[in-house]
Order: sequence, then structure tokens, then C-alpha cells
Amino acid sequence: MMEWFNVGKIVNTHGVRGEIKVLPITDFEQERFAKGKELYIGHETGSDKEKVTVKNVRSHKQFILLTLEKITSLDEAEKWKGGMIYVPEDDLQELDEGEYYYHEIIGCQVYSEDEELLGEVREILSPGANDVWVVKPLEGKKEIMIPYIDDVVKEVDTVHKKITVHVMEGLLP
Repeated sequence: MMEWFNVGKIVNTHGVRGEIKVLPITDFEQERFAKGKELYIGHETGSDKEKVTVKNVRSHKQFILLTLEKITSLDEAEKWKGGMIYVPEDDLQELDEGEYYYHEIIGCQVYSEDEELLGEVREILSPGANDVWVVKPLEGKKEIMIPYIDDVVKEVDTVHKKITVHVMEGLLP
């Protein structure tokens, strides 16, 4: 059974020629969305994915605008609005030590060095110099923003889905 990985969300259409506006969910935008690259599009609710080829790509603010060979009109693009862009498992690249795919980090339990459970990583933001892991804490508390830097993230165990962090002053809300 092939495993699929989400690399982008189709947030809207752009123009009348079937261009789609994509919010990338990958650190490898240049490689993932390159001209001639084969991708798969589908909706989260359905299991069917359609193979497409990137005809043209350009950046627009924090989005990527894609022209896909099979989508040539606004009507065709509209049906994919809200959909996702996927790559198969065998399309993933080997990462260097200390680097992780988003799917390896999202869902991990985050603990302090004192073994106190802080919450679970729900989302990863890429605002600039380093990623920020958004941790949904135990009930009734505010989200915790964990910067992915050596001073804070001490250990990442993707096999056991456990992350240990150093709780610096001001880290917890």
C-alpha cells in the first residue's frame, strides 16, 4: 500500500486559464513544484488522486501559482479548490541528521526536560530563520510556540513520537 504525503493545499484559483493558488507545505518548494514535475491532486475526503504535470510555476506572495497540464480552464480548476497536492512515499528525499519531514514532527508529544507533558505538535510554521512548532497543550491552556533551535529542542525521537525541549524563560504562555 503506497503512502502519500501532503506537500501543498490548493487554496484558490487564479485567473481564467486554470491556474491554481497553492499554499506550500514543504521545505522543498523548488524541487516539488518544478516545471515538468509529476504531482498528484485530490481531496482529503476522497481516496482517488489524479496524476498531473507542472506546466508552469511562479511565486505570488506566500503562495505558489501552478499551471497544470490537465487543468486548462477556470471551471476545471474550481473543482480542485480546497484540495491537496501529494507526492508518493518513494518521492521523498533522504534528509541530513537533525532534519525532519513535517509529517514526522506533527503528532509528536512534547515533553520538558523534567518529563512534564506539554502537549502535541499540531502545525509547523516557517516564518523566517527557523521553523516554529505549534504545540496544542493540555486542556485549557494557550498554544505553545516552540522555535526549532538547538537551545530549545534537545531531543527528537520520531520513532516513539517524542520531543524533549528545554523550557526557557518566556517559552510557556
